[in-house]
Amino acid sequence: MTTYITPGLVALDVDLGADKTDVIRNLAERVVSQGRATDAAGLAADALAREEQGSTGVPGGIAIPHCRSGAVTEATLAMSRLNPGVDFGAHDGPSDLVFFIAAPDGAHDEHLQMLSKLARSLMVPEFNDSLRAAKTPEEIVAIVEKALEPEEEKPAAAAAPAPSPAASGASTGPVIVAVTSCATGIAHTFMSADALTAKAKEMGIEFYVEPQGSSKVTPLDPAIIKRADAVIFANDVDVRDRGRFAGKPVVQSPVKRGIDHPDELLNEAVAAAKDPNAKRVPASDAADSSENTANESVGARIKRWLLTGVSYMIPFVAGGGLLIALGFLLGGYDIVSDGRNTDIILQNSLFNLPPDEATRSGLLVYLGAVASAIGQASMGFLVPALAGYIAYAIADRPGIAPGFVAGAVAGIMGAGFIGGIVGGLIAGGAAYWIGSWNVPRWMRGLMPVVIIPLVGSIIASGLMVILLGGPIAALTNGLNTWLTGLTGASAVLLGIILGTMMCFDLGGPVNKVAYAFAVAGLGAGSFDNQAPWMIMATVMAAGMVPPLAMALATTIAPRLFSPVEKENGRAAWLLGAAFISEGAIPFAAADPLRVIPASILGGAATGAITMATGVTSQAPHGGIFVFFAIGNLLWFVLAILIGTVISGLTVIALKKWVRKAPVDADVPVAASLQGELAH
Repeated sequence: MTTYITPGLVALDVDLGADKTDVIRNLAERVVSQGRATDAAGLAADALAREEQGSTGVPGGIAIPHCRSGAVTEATLAMSRLNPGVDFGAHDGPSDLVFFIAAPDGAHDEHLQMLSKLARSLMVPEFNDSLRAAKTPEEIVAIVEKALEPEEEKPAAAAAPAPSPAASGASTGPVIVAVTSCATGIAHTFMSADALTAKAKEMGIEFYVEPQGSSKVTPLDPAIIKRADAVIFANDVDVRDRGRFAGKPVVQSPVKRGIDHPDELLNEAVAAAKDPNAKRVPASDAADSSENTANESVGARIKRWLLTGVSYMIPFVAGGGLLIALGFLLGGYDIVSDGRNTDIILQNSLFNLPPDEATRSGLLVYLGAVASAIGQASMGFLVPALAGYIAYAIADRPGIAPGFVAGAVAGIMGAGFIGGIVGGLIAGGAAYWIGSWNVPRWMRGLMPVVIIPLVGSIIASGLMVILLGGPIAALTNGLNTWLTGLTGASAVLLGIILGTMMCFDLGGPVNKVAYAFAVAGLGAGSFDNQAPWMIMATVMAAGMVPPLAMALATTIAPRLFSPVEKENGRAAWLLGAAFISEGAIPFAAADPLRVIPASILGGAATGAITMATGVTSQAPHGGIFVFFAIGNLLWFVLAILIGTVISGLTVIALKKWVRKAPVDADVPVAASLQGELAH
C-alpha cells in the first residue's frame, strides 16, 4: 500500500501558532521537509485558498485543511495534535486534531479514494479517541494506516458502517436522496455523506447518498431516484447530472452543513417531501440521462456530449443575439456594415458623439454601435464555446482548452458550427486519451495544466487545419447555400418538420435536437443570409404553441380539466409567452394521447406559416418578450395565434369526443416549470 503518512509527518501536543494560517504554514513546511512537496509557500497558499472557499473545521475538535497543489510530488497526510487548539471554523469550538491532506494536481483515483477514506474515518468517534490517546507518532501512523487499508484486506468486523434503513426497507416514511460535493472533492464531500447517512439511520429515515468527489463517482440507482420523495443537495460546486432529479422537492445547502447539522437538513427534506409548494429541482437538465452513463449506448453518449456543448453555448448566443438586435433597434440596420460600429466606437465617446442622422440622434447611433459591437464579440465565442464544452463533456476540465482552440481554428477555416462539433469531439477524445497515460510521478502535476492542453490542442487543431477544415468548410457553405435558397414548398415543409419536433416531447430529446439545430446556426445569419434567423423564429414560435394552447383550452372549456390543470393553465399563459414549452408537460403527462397530437397539429401549422412568411429571430430565447429581435413581427404573432387556436380547439374536441379512462384529478404539479427552464 502507498505510504501516505510517516512518523516524520506527525507532531503531537504542539503549539503551531495562534491561528489556522500559522498551523497550515507549519504543516506545509513539514510536508516539504519530508521530501513530499517542493514549495512550502505555494502549498500553504493553495491550502489557504481552499480555506477561503469554506472552513475545514468540523464538529468534535477536528480540522481537515486540504488542497490539490502543483507543489506536491506525492499524496501526503500530515497530522498535528495541537495544544492549545486553534479555531478552524467549526461551530462547536477550536480544533485540536488537524490533518493536512496534500494531493498532487494530477492525483490518481486510488490516491483520492484513500485520502477521502481518511476524512470519512474522522467522522467515527472511536477513531478520533484513539488518535487522542496515542503516545507516539508511530502509534498515530499505525492507526491511520489501519483505517486506510483496502476493504478486501480488512476483517469483516471492520467493514464500512451498516447502511441506513434503506437497505432493509424497514422505513415506511419518505425516501430521501442526497448529493454531496465540495470544491476539492476530497474531504467534505464524503464527510457530509457519512454524517447524513449516520443521522438518517438514527432517525429511521430511508436514505441514499451520492458523494460526487474527485475520485470515481457511483451514481444513485435511477430506480431509487424515481422512488425518492425529496432530494438534498449539500454542495459547494455544481451537481453533476442534476436533471436526474427534475421535479423532486429539494433542500439546498453548503456541503459543510451536512457535517455540522445533518439532522436539520434531513428534517427540512422530510418537510419538503410533504409540502406541495416546496421548491423543486428545475427541469433544465431533463434531457440528461437518468441512467448510469457508464451503461449508455454510443449514440446516447454522443447526444449527451453535443447537448452539453449546446447548453453552455446558449448564453453566448442569447446575450450576443439580443445585443446585436438592440444595436439594430438603436443604430439602424447598417450599424454593422463594413465595421461601422467599430469605427464609431473608436472615433467617438459619450462626450464626443457622432453627428445626428436623418432618423436618429447621435446618442442612439453611438449606443447602437456599442451594443452591436459587444454582441458581435459575444457571438464570436459561439463555435469555440460549443467545441470547448463538448470536449469538457468528454474529458472534464482538461478538455476545455483543446476544445476552445479547436473551435477557434474551425472559425478560421470557415468550418462553422459543424467544424466546432467535429473539433470538440476530437479535442475531447484526445484529452481523454492523453489523461489515461501512465506517466511518471513527477509529471502528474503537469498533465492537466500543460501536457493535456498542449498535446490535445496540437492533435485536434492540427487535424482541423491539415485534414478536416477544408472539406467541412465546403459542407458548411453548401448547407448555407441550400438554406438560403429555400422558398415556397420546401421552406414550408422544413417549417412543418421543425414545428412537429418542437411539440413532440415538449422539452425532451426531439425538442432539444430541433432547438440545438436552430441555435447552432444562428451565428451564420445575416441580412444577406436570413435562413438561419428564419429557422430560429420557426422553432421559437412553434415551441410557444403547446402551453398557450393548454391555457386557451382551460379558459374556454374549464369543465374538461381538473382543478390542478386549470391552475396550471393560468400559469401556462406566461410560460408560453416566454417560450417555455415545458409549461404543457403537466397536461401531456396526464393525457398524452390527446394533448401531444393536438400540440403537434398547432405547432406544425405555426412552423409552416413562419417559414412561408419569412419571419426571422436573432434571439434564441425569450418568446414575445424579445419582440425587438423579431423580423416580420406581425406574422410571428399571427402564426402563434393560429397554432394556439388549432391546438386548443383540437384538444377540447378530443377531450369531448374521444373517450379516455378516468385519471386521478390530483396530477402532480411540476412546480419547477415556473423557474428557469432551458431548451
